[in-house]
Amino acid sequence: MDKIPEIPLAPFVSDFTDWISDTFAFLFDPLKNEFGDGLEDFADLLAAVPPLVVIFIVAVLAFFISGKRFGLAIFSLLGLLLVWNQGLWEELMLSFTLVLVASLLSIAIGVPIGILMSKSKIAENTITPVLDFMQTMPAFVYLIPAVAFFSIGMVPGIFASLIFATPPTVRFTNLGIRQVSKELVEASEAFGSTGMQKLFKVELPMAKATIMAGINQTVMLSLSMVVIASMIGAPGLGREVLSSLQRSDVGTGFVAGLGIVILAIIIDRFTQSVTGKERVES
Repeated sequence: MDKIPEIPLAPFVSDFTDWISDTFAFLFDPLKNEFGDGLEDFADLLAAVPPLVVIFIVAVLAFFISGKRFGLAIFSLLGLLLVWNQGLWEELMLSFTLVLVASLLSIAIGVPIGILMSKSKIAENTITPVLDFMQTMPAFVYLIPAVAFFSIGMVPGIFASLIFATPPTVRFTNLGIRQVSKELVEASEAFGSTGMQKLFKVELPMAKATIMAGINQTVMLSLSMVVIASMIGAPGLGREVLSSLQRSDVGTGFVAGLGIVILAIIIDRFTQSVTGKERVES
């Protein structure tokens, strides 16, 4: 039996990627250079602040955000002191910069798309399969277009994180707005509210807890890309883990991994505390 002719899918994808890279080089090159330099300057600015000052501020914020409880504050204090003691403070700031920027971009893109999905069934049916594709595709695959478009460094790491981490914010924003009580929406319409007033004064405030839960997941997914993005040159704690793996240096890799865990727990507790407050208020 003759073999079915192979569909030239791989060459097509490669050619299409090359076409995008060449066609939009005017956009990718400035992002790679200017935006990349700006990210490194921001990380350097954070690293220039005395570590003890940053650690004290984080501990105080943790104390108040957690409802004036000492648990999170003490953990933040001791955890960050350990990272500083191990000489990984600059790497921590680079990783935090990557997570912060990727999360903010994901939120800035995800919330409007989620609002659009909640207002349009057509948009929901069209975007949902795209979100499914983004969430089921292995994270490593996102590194391929990131390198093709932006070479190596921090920018492709943020690009890969952006694709990987955006879906939760989109889904939870859509879900939160759709779960708002129809009676409240009808009451606002009865008082003559415009579409924008209804959105910003009724729907978004009532959906805030659900949206914040999605944002929490987005931040944690961005953080999970720290190590993976180091494979394409993203600096930070992930690079230390990767280089330790390549050298079979268990001790250094463990310490760098512990730094990532400390950062993850602090960020997670901060965002969860905010989410918890929103749920209580709602």
